[in-house]
Amino acid sequence: MEKILIKLSYWLGVASIALAVLSKVLNSVGVNFAQFSTRGNAVSYRTFEVGAILFFLMAIATAGLDSFNKKNP
Repeated sequence: MEKILIKLSYWLGVASIALAVLSKVLNSVGVNFAQFSTRGNAVSYRTFEVGAILFFLMAIATAGLDSFNKKNP
């Protein structure tokens, strides 16, 4: 189960970074790719960056837990 979570969170992090970079590039030329508003705050490239950090940290933490569980059965 940990292997699936590691791979899934890693690839979600990669996708979030790709969307953040795409959004930032399009925003620099004047196209608002991800500037839509929800009931609360507006969604921007920064939202994707924070999401990518979350997914990468989840992958690292899960890999550490998996490694710990293999050493201490």
